[in-house]
Amino acid sequence: MKQYDVVIVGGGFTGLTAAYCLAKAGKSVKVIEADSTPGGLAGTFEFSDGVTLEKFYHHWFNNDVFVPELVKELGMEGDVITLPSRTGMYFNGRMWKLSTPMDLLRFKALPLIDRFRLGFLVLQVRRVKDWRTIEHLTIREWLEPLCGKTVYRIVWEPLIQAKFSVFAETVNAVWFWKKLVLRGSTRDKKGGEELAYFKGGFGRLAESLVSAIRQYGGDVSLGQNVTGLKVEGNRITAVQTGIEEVSGSEFLFTPAFPIIANMFESVAPPSWLANIRRVKYLGNVCLVLRLNRSLSDTYWLNVNDPGFPFVGVIEHTNFDAPENYNGSRIAFLSRYLAVQDPVWAYSDEEYLQFALTHLTRMFPDFNKSWIVDYRVWHAEFAQPVTERGYSSYVPGVETPFENGSISTMAQVYPEDRGTNYAIREGRSAAMRMLELLKGRAT
Repeated sequence: MKQYDVVIVGGGFTGLTAAYCLAKAGKSVKVIEADSTPGGLAGTFEFSDGVTLEKFYHHWFNNDVFVPELVKELGMEGDVITLPSRTGMYFNGRMWKLSTPMDLLRFKALPLIDRFRLGFLVLQVRRVKDWRTIEHLTIREWLEPLCGKTVYRIVWEPLIQAKFSVFAETVNAVWFWKKLVLRGSTRDKKGGEELAYFKGGFGRLAESLVSAIRQYGGDVSLGQNVTGLKVEGNRITAVQTGIEEVSGSEFLFTPAFPIIANMFESVAPPSWLANIRRVKYLGNVCLVLRLNRSLSDTYWLNVNDPGFPFVGVIEHTNFDAPENYNGSRIAFLSRYLAVQDPVWAYSDEEYLQFALTHLTRMFPDFNKSWIVDYRVWHAEFAQPVTERGYSSYVPGVETPFENGSISTMAQVYPEDRGTNYAIREGRSAAMRMLELLKGRAT
């Protein structure tokens, strides 16, 4: 049985980046991924004609650092495209453009004074220099005094409820503060927002990482579930899959906390498992529609009308060109929910009918004949829920075993999950592994 320097569980961008850095440094590394494609939540699928697309919508911001650095290191910087973003809001039966400051002034769903309050909110948010000073507040408790109850009720409350479902009133203010700071710093000189995308999608970037790992002698196994661990004393000796046991000197675990807890169930102390399971998650159901015509000219349409069960309608081909998808239009309809919600258990056909009932209210001209194809994707642990005092209870990188560590999207706090931070954490984990390996060798 081969003994690897590092065994990495999870082939999302954290695991892949860590493996790439380790393999490049000359270490023997193996990645084990349960899905059939790499990339985690940025993984892809193919339509019947070979058109490839992410299962869940993706872009990155023009001020992100770690994605462009990795792309450049892989020699693929020419495949990054930066484009203006057309955003809007569906409210009270109509669509409002909200891409520029002038759009905001025309947003008559708010009284004029409240439009100004909404516009000044980013300046107020930037005054917060230490996120710890607002971590004890919920989003509502922090935001309402800043922008007023009317702005909160019309603009922010519907989005927060759609995003966090049953946890909407418990998420701390840091999550929203970070979002506003980030979005406020992605504007061009005219006040519009610019976003970046990778030609061929993030799945192509994940595949390129896999190729680079293998080129440096690393191994990536797809479609394998880790079912348990073998331990001796305070050390992990191997991970078990349905196919093999994989031995290593160091082990890095990158899936969501509940998945990690299941892997450690029979070998870790109950108190540590309880701490790992303390972090709550929401699932996501994402309907991907392939259409023969466009729904609108907006890329990112926030849904602020009560009664609409989607946080947004993201028409991907108003960002990336339809020509890259054989001329068809692509739209994502995203819904966050607790997995106990009955909607979670809908069949694909049931979910499509559920979605179209609401979509036709939003786009009265829409007809089912527009649909060329569709897919429904589920992610059980799509969004970590950062409640009050999250920094005091979110688990650290340590496990009960001296050669096992954790790096997950729930630990990028105060940032929110995202490919940019996954890459950052992957590099950080690799550096930690290299130091540990060096220390054990001396």
